[in-house]
Amino acid sequence: MCTARQSGSTKRAMQSRLAVAPMMDWTDRHCRFFHRQLTRRALLYTEMVVADAVIHGARERLLGFDDAEHPIALQLGGSDPRKLAEAAAIGEAFGYDEINLNVGCPSDRVQSGTFGACLMKTPVLVADCVAAMKAAVKIPVTVKCRIGVDDQDPEPALDTLADGVFAAGADALWVHARKAWLEGLSPKENRDVPPLDYQRVYRLKARKPNQFIGINGGIQSLDEASEHLAHVDGAMLGRAAYHTPGILTGVEAAFYGEPRGAFDYAALMDQMAAYAARHIEKGGRLGHVTRHMVGLFHGLPGARRYRQILSTDANKPGAGPEVLKTAFAAIDFAAVEAEAA
Repeated sequence: MCTARQSGSTKRAMQSRLAVAPMMDWTDRHCRFFHRQLTRRALLYTEMVVADAVIHGARERLLGFDDAEHPIALQLGGSDPRKLAEAAAIGEAFGYDEINLNVGCPSDRVQSGTFGACLMKTPVLVADCVAAMKAAVKIPVTVKCRIGVDDQDPEPALDTLADGVFAAGADALWVHARKAWLEGLSPKENRDVPPLDYQRVYRLKARKPNQFIGINGGIQSLDEASEHLAHVDGAMLGRAAYHTPGILTGVEAAFYGEPRGAFDYAALMDQMAAYAARHIEKGGRLGHVTRHMVGLFHGLPGARRYRQILSTDANKPGAGPEVLKTAFAAIDFAAVEAEAA
């Protein structure tokens, strides 16, 4: 667990032009450690953690992370300003660089708790939550939302929410450029069916030139992310970063002006094998780590065999880090370097 506040990492978090989105069941601590080996500067987010769970639950299990994950943001779910403030303070004490409020998740479980995307209907309450969290912590407090829900008109809905959270002191607003339909669509369908409206987010940025506005939703590549940055301050990758994580190796060159050199996959293998060994020593299983690595070499020679090993052998009882090394040995790294050149 990280317990000391990382002021340098906090500064980097707010300078991050590229982020990896919070994704339930995906962006756990093992996923984030892996992603951090691919990019030093992208901002990483936890899965959403409910404020009540942070206050009353097993905090190390819910909030613990490796120091290597900085800069990292904790995403909270909730609608009670007092509880969110308490949970935010706990997150700050754990060493997180940013606290983010979820105003975008459309799942039934979240709706039953009256938070997530349904908070788009109560922008005054959202502003109250942000104000309470800001008063409780010294690190940045941000919000992630949709452009609207159900029959809301996205023009006034998004403007009203943005005006309220920034007036309350929010340091950034990340906008998933789709509506959420709280009835009639599953959470999975809510990620695909409502049409994307990037222009709506661009118009918000034009209204708020001095505020950090980031965009999320359907971004498939670093090139697409770069195109968005002509209009907004940050771009957030979701499923593209998870299913094809190799694209993260280009983040520093694409967004931070660093020269693009050959990525050291041997060092990556050693880092992940050592990390997996530590996890196994604590009672974990290799598959907890490797399930996030399956798409690393997507489309490259040897990738199919690599996936087979991680999907089968890594999940067998007693599997150890040597399985990961066997999987890497299946890859034609000369072809990987040629692809990156």
